[in-house]
Amino acid sequence: MLAVKPSELLSRIIDDIEKRKGNDVFMITIDGVDAAGKTIFAAKLSEELRKRNHTVIEASMDGFHNPRAIRYRMGRDSPEGYYKDSFNINAVKTLLIEPLMDGHLYRTHAFDYKIDQATPFEGALAEPGSILLFEGVFSLRPELRDFWDYKIYMKISPEESLRRGVERDPGEKEEIKRRYNVRYMPGQELYKAEAKPLEAADIIVDYTDPEEPRIL
Repeated sequence: MLAVKPSELLSRIIDDIEKRKGNDVFMITIDGVDAAGKTIFAAKLSEELRKRNHTVIEASMDGFHNPRAIRYRMGRDSPEGYYKDSFNINAVKTLLIEPLMDGHLYRTHAFDYKIDQATPFEGALAEPGSILLFEGVFSLRPELRDFWDYKIYMKISPEESLRRGVERDPGEKEEIKRRYNVRYMPGQELYKAEAKPLEAADIIVDYTDPEEPRIL
């Protein structure tokens, strides 16, 4: 376990990326349990990549939710439903990843879960050598894992996930805590048992303390 400064972690990751990338779109994912800090870390990484004159395409699993009727068809508290039904994995592939690979119009989001509606088509073309920076839970599941050129896993304990989730998520705190305990955290355990995301990662970061991350 190696403790590093946040800036050193970003530099190390970007150095690794620059050694590997070519003229095709280079695809990175940031995975981790709920409230692990994926979105914040992705923003920092994106900023540093742009400082090095890389073109970055940012996307999130949150832009590819399934409709509410599919998300909760196993019940609102189902851990399996959280893992299996929350996101439209086929849309991630067909609307984002495959078009980027083929030079076609791609989309960084397809569905707005807050209003339970599909989002309008807003396609774009990637510049050669662009970097896709994708973040979100379950992004190292078997259906997606082979597409990523660089895989980051942000690791925190279940207890820290719960603490951050209760602090971050809007709503009544006891209900948020209950939801984490019955749906989100057990769903993450199902994912880890089935997909083994830590084994697939190129780098695992203990992000318990974002000011003193540790490379595992």
